[in-house]
Amino acid sequence: MKRFLVALSVSGALLFGSSLVAFSQDGASLYKACQGCHGAQGEKMAMGVGHPLKGQSAEDLLKKMHGYKDGSYGDGKKAVMENMLKRFDDEQLKALADHIATF
Repeated sequence: MKRFLVALSVSGALLFGSSLVAFSQDGASLYKACQGCHGAQGEKMAMGVGHPLKGQSAEDLLKKMHGYKDGSYGDGKKAVMENMLKRFDDEQLKALADHIATF
């Protein structure tokens, strides 16, 4: 049951996120696709693993995002992040990292 709920949450986030990404360029709007797993202020450990986004620099976040996107960064959950981030272009990733770094 827990796996079903996690899969349902991720699917909803992907679906919701893809519609937001298509029309958004500012970091705050782009982050709405992320907050279901990471929390409104990046305070959550997404899916109970990793580190909260809050407190990380824009440079570190951007490096990790590019790593997820090209498959060079991440652990067992990286497929989720890879699917999320492949919808963002470089400009959107930068805007997103800059926004998250303000938390």
